[in-house]
Amino acid sequence: MTTQLGLPTLRGGPSRDPSRPADTRLVDGFGRVATDLRISLTDRCNLRCTYCMPAEGLDWMPRDEQLTDDELNRLIAVAVHELGIEELRFTGGEPMLRKGLENVLSAASALHPRPDISLTTNGIGLARRAGALAAAGVNRLNVSMDTLRPERFAEITRRDRLQDVLDGLAAAHAAGLRPVKINAVLLRGVNDDEAADLLEFALAHGYQLRFIEQMPLDAQHGWRRSEMITAEEILARLEERFVLRESGEDRGGAPAEKFEVLGRHDGAPLRTPGTPDTAPTVGVIASVTRPFCGACDRTRLTADGQVRTCLFATGETDLRAMLRGGATDAEIADTWRYAMWGKKAGHGIDDPGFLQPTRPMSSIGG
Repeated sequence: MTTQLGLPTLRGGPSRDPSRPADTRLVDGFGRVATDLRISLTDRCNLRCTYCMPAEGLDWMPRDEQLTDDELNRLIAVAVHELGIEELRFTGGEPMLRKGLENVLSAASALHPRPDISLTTNGIGLARRAGALAAAGVNRLNVSMDTLRPERFAEITRRDRLQDVLDGLAAAHAAGLRPVKINAVLLRGVNDDEAADLLEFALAHGYQLRFIEQMPLDAQHGWRRSEMITAEEILARLEERFVLRESGEDRGGAPAEKFEVLGRHDGAPLRTPGTPDTAPTVGVIASVTRPFCGACDRTRLTADGQVRTCLFATGETDLRAMLRGGATDAEIADTWRYAMWGKKAGHGIDDPGFLQPTRPMSSIGG
């Protein structure tokens, strides 16, 4: 039940490699173990970010192709109980557009052992739902926000909703969803002059900022490496104002390189709430120029029930067909294990034969 995108379904599921060890976890052929499950709840989004999708949006997934709540809850339970998943991150599209979101979150938080639960959102509607998300079991949030300027926000997202996002950040922080993290993508000639301003804002409000290199996951397939703002450039822009130092901590499978913010070059005090025991940090996720594939601990589940071994995978394994075909939990778990055993060593963006995934980011899930 493996699908190579754009090709017919290959029957029989991933091949049962006899060299795979008798390990119930999601191990792969390079010794990595997936303990972090990224779950896309929907491909729909209420923004139209220029680096993600066209202004008119996309042809959304038909509802009957999307996993039902019961199907989704069952796969999450299999992942936690049978496969050793310890962290769940719910994504989209925009996950808050999923009807019954809090019910899915509550079911996940009731599992034993209880997984760590996080949510990545664009922040639209977060101000009125932050408390309910916390009550449903969300531990922490990542909110996508690329600019502090309303006119630029409208330019990038094609929606005039910056204040909604700012209100959502404040509500999430007040609801105890900490740390509240901000994900920002810098676009050349659009917002790349705001790196230091975004960090200033995050420090002042007690948020954690993460810059993400723009990746080849846009629906338009218009990504060009030469136009991307690299990690080196991001750090150079930050160091024009701030004194940074590599944190030195073992990041494990975490995607972000952390840098301590020690001070400002002009000697002015950092505006940070309270008196933290450690220096505040800023992170850079350099998936393109500083890939961290060797420590990857993630497996991915799309809204239509496909397992993806990598964000940039060109093949998928169909668990929805197994669910609807009467497969047992043990059969589903075994198929998932063999899918992950075949995970490639890296994403291959620098390989001459690299092909951008057919699915865009809004369909894969972040």
